[in-house]
Amino acid sequence: MLDVQSEQDHRNLPLDRVGIKKMKYPIALRGKEKGTQHTIAEVTMSVDLPLHFRGTHMSRFVEVLHSHAHNMELKNLKTILSDMKQKLSASRAHLDLEFPYTIEKMAPVTGILSYMVIPCQFNATLDETDRFELVYGAKVPIQTVCPCSKAISSRGAHNQRANVTILLISKKIIWIEDIVKIAEQGASSPVFPLLKREDEKFVTENGYDHAKFVEDVARDIGVVLRESESVSWYSVEVSSMESIHDHDAFAYLEGGQRT
Repeated sequence: MLDVQSEQDHRNLPLDRVGIKKMKYPIALRGKEKGTQHTIAEVTMSVDLPLHFRGTHMSRFVEVLHSHAHNMELKNLKTILSDMKQKLSASRAHLDLEFPYTIEKMAPVTGILSYMVIPCQFNATLDETDRFELVYGAKVPIQTVCPCSKAISSRGAHNQRANVTILLISKKIIWIEDIVKIAEQGASSPVFPLLKREDEKFVTENGYDHAKFVEDVARDIGVVLRESESVSWYSVEVSSMESIHDHDAFAYLEGGQRT
């Protein structure tokens, strides 16, 4: 059949990225302790397009993804990108995955178990020299308690739910479960899907005893990532949904080198 995409193009303009996006696709991920977890990812796949080709073959992106979807581990992403380059005659390839990942949470006093869904992302690139870069991370819900409110109030302090987004480039795999733990340890308190009264009392008082601004949370997490021998680059954004204001408060930092 006629290959229209491979027709000669005379406009002398290469394209940096062409591909597919917002495709929902089932993938399988290996967890730290619970074996393989199945989830649904929103996928973006793209490659560069040389100036002499009119278009790319979009169906080949799905073919490549389907051949690897059963095992979407971090260590396999370079192989997927290499297959994309080969099958699409490209010099650069990009793969972005956004997906929910389920972790098990244990209430702090009763030990009762429940599940929390963590939004995660993988952003992988393989360039023309086969240099591989992977940025990955998670968005973790936490609690913040305002130190200023605590210091000036005779009763209580305003507290609220916040989100910590951690992105990493690492020398070895850091599990999603460990990223969640780092975020929660930097917070005033973790949050939980299920708490009984004795758990709620503990979480409320523990958060009050560890009052932190978003700036404190970002810096405390940044210190942990900066001192980790496994992390070569990181970014941390803390966004607090303020309970007594009509705006959010946020803090952001990044460190290391993207090499």
